[in-house]
Amino acid sequence: MSKTHIYFVPGMAANSKIFEHLSLDKNLFECHYLEWKIPTSKDESIQSYAQRMCEEIKHKDPVLIGVSFGGIIVQEMRKIISTKKNIIISSIKSNLELPKRFKLAAATKAYKLFPAKFLENLNAYINYFLGDYQSKKLEAYQKYMTVRDATYLHWAIDCVLHWQQDQSEEGIVHIHGTKDEVFPIKHINNCIEIENGTHAMILIKAKLITNQIQKLLIC
Repeated sequence: MSKTHIYFVPGMAANSKIFEHLSLDKNLFECHYLEWKIPTSKDESIQSYAQRMCEEIKHKDPVLIGVSFGGIIVQEMRKIISTKKNIIISSIKSNLELPKRFKLAAATKAYKLFPAKFLENLNAYINYFLGDYQSKKLEAYQKYMTVRDATYLHWAIDCVLHWQQDQSEEGIVHIHGTKDEVFPIKHINNCIEIENGTHAMILIKAKLITNQIQKLLIC
């Protein structure tokens, strides 16, 4: 029996190590991990970026799984290539699921006033863009959040705040934590809920998420 090929895209500023605690059945699945590319410019379109990410896909009809901003990217990738299934974790399916503080930041463009050096400081970046998101646990996650290029961070924030997806598309399976601090579940529709799951649940609740993924793919 041939294996199902799964391609993973991590969250904003994170590397693929965030998936290291998932334990999918190796007899059934072959996992591939995509890393963030630096945008060709601060104005590169999300569609152009998704196209470049698709160039890393080497198998026909793969499963795409993305976390947080990675979930947005895999939704753009599936518009370009044929996929078997698309799973997003701790993410959003449209700009309607963004919390109010993100919409305010997009409207005021205040985030553009912060200099590149500020964004290269990961602590300051997280405190500004994600509030108190995991600030007390930041040191424990330093090994996972290693993409600190200023162009990438400016670009990624802009992509989230101005994502031109005004309705959820069919065929997206959404796994979301009930205590997500970044994308509160009160704004999220039609998802598989992980009780007490936070935005970092890919690390903290990896076993539960592994089980959910395998249930979705073994049918």
